[in-house]
Amino acid sequence: MSFFDALSQAGKDQDAQAAPEAVCSRKGCRAPAAWQVLWNNPKIHTPERRKIWLACPEHRDWLEDYLRQRSFWKETVPFDPAPEPTADPDTPGAPA
Repeated sequence: MSFFDALSQAGKDQDAQAAPEAVCSRKGCRAPAAWQVLWNNPKIHTPERRKIWLACPEHRDWLEDYLRQRSFWKETVPFDPAPEPTADPDTPGAPA
């Protein structure tokens, strides 16, 4: 491997770190997220605030149960990763 190949690989590694995959919040799980488990702790969060744990299908019930036992769970919704941002055609300087 040449010096330039090493630089090219380092750039790819940085790109991978810049855009991490959305994975399950269960400790030790690296499975892709499919659900957002929304919760808040009423002792420290305002009522409208929602914290989010991501869940894979296997751990969704476990995370919900953990939060329900503490009266923190609010709702669970499907996780839809944000689509790539697109330029608004009405924005000055946007490509035509």
